[in-house]
Amino acid sequence: MFKNRKISKRITLILVYGRPPLVFAGMLCAIGVMLTRHTWLYYAGALLLFTSTMFDLVDGWFAARFSRNTAFAQLADRIMDRIVYSIVFPLVAVGMMWRLLFAVPDYTRIELLHAIFVLILCVTVLVRDNFARFMRDFAIRFGQEPGLRELNRLRTIVAAPLGLLLYIHAFYIPDPDAIFGLYETLARLGTLPVRHLFVVEIIFLIINFGSIAGYCRKYGNYCLDELCEDDELLRRRILAVFPNALTVMNAMMGLLAVFFAYQGKFTESYLLLIGAAIFDKLDGAMARKLGLTEPLPGTFHMRHITLGGILDDIADGVSFCIAPGWIFYICLSSYPDADVAGIPMAIPALIYILAGFFRLLYFTMDRNPIPGFFKGMPTPAGALFVTAPLLILARPDVIGTDWGHLTAVFSFGLIIFTSFLMNLYPVKYIHIGRFMDRNPWFTWVNLVLMLIFVFTPYFGYLVFFQMLLYVLSPFVTWQVDPGTAAMESRKT
Repeated sequence: MFKNRKISKRITLILVYGRPPLVFAGMLCAIGVMLTRHTWLYYAGALLLFTSTMFDLVDGWFAARFSRNTAFAQLADRIMDRIVYSIVFPLVAVGMMWRLLFAVPDYTRIELLHAIFVLILCVTVLVRDNFARFMRDFAIRFGQEPGLRELNRLRTIVAAPLGLLLYIHAFYIPDPDAIFGLYETLARLGTLPVRHLFVVEIIFLIINFGSIAGYCRKYGNYCLDELCEDDELLRRRILAVFPNALTVMNAMMGLLAVFFAYQGKFTESYLLLIGAAIFDKLDGAMARKLGLTEPLPGTFHMRHITLGGILDDIADGVSFCIAPGWIFYICLSSYPDADVAGIPMAIPALIYILAGFFRLLYFTMDRNPIPGFFKGMPTPAGALFVTAPLLILARPDVIGTDWGHLTAVFSFGLIIFTSFLMNLYPVKYIHIGRFMDRNPWFTWVNLVLMLIFVFTPYFGYLVFFQMLLYVLSPFVTWQVDPGTAAMESRKT
């Protein structure tokens, strides 16, 4: 029994501390590939990173099961993660540029944009890791034991496989003489369409930003206790930077969604709108968590209109009013159907944009809000609802068919109908973000379904069905108590 446990501890040490040497060896193989273009170096590097990825998936369990000091084992696991990511992601960023210059010199514009996007992703990963370490240190100083939340667990699960996938794609070298199964697998992954890589990378980017926001939300007060002492006004001004930064990211996601729509990448555009909705949820939750929605000590009333509120309305106007109307116009105005082409698509798009602005104005000026509910459909839901059918319409197997014609006409009517729903103020829509916080199972079920369907032709049908359920939800949720609907977790 003692001998078996001793062997298990040795295995744990190999799994926890063996990843950096494997990844470093994989980096040397990648350098060899760039210098010599030797296929065996490519195979060796891919196998080394695959082994490191397998270690990453099981080392945490072994460390918790067989290590005497569980806290030290978790700390070692985090440090090994940081070392591995510091090697892998800069390496694949360089590899993407090398691929454009030497492997596919006749690259397209979208491949160049993808290489730039991988560079941005690399910077985001490294920034997030250093920021997480900084926030954990503050938490430990104040006696707060840092723990993994859902976004952090999800990021840890996704990071290593994504690094492996990007490595295989960046350093892929065609080998017409290869006849064994390993090369066939690597060839499929190495020649994976860029649009599929974009989908995974956008999801990972959103997870990283969400993880940063989660750390700010959980540990932000500890940092400010050191910086501001008793100056409450200075404290609030510094704290306001964090939710405002998330608000700016909300607007950036909306603008990126329009950009991808111009490239004909409507699935990626929709994912970016989902990212904008996530940031819209996080900035409000962070503001409440940091106490920015409460009046200053010594005052009795909170200003109804604040700079943060105005900035939030501007970001929402960009991401959930202008961007969906613009995407609708991009998709429908160039649709190859004579009947559809004769419809002035700018008019319904403009109607939707103006209706969204009116909805935001009413939300800002409403003196009697209902906790946990929106009066009328909220603009993020409206944006996701009107753009969901466009994912179906933009599919190559639908364009030019009777089903495509019907979907185009339906989308035309849907955007006008949604404009009406957003300003139908007697109808109460539950705050879906807080509902998901109170019911993690609901979040995970929908996330798993989206991850499964996003690579299939049925993703548009899935998200439209999800949004349709939310549109009909007031028939069920009107009975929910506002006190319950306003809760942001099961513990509050």
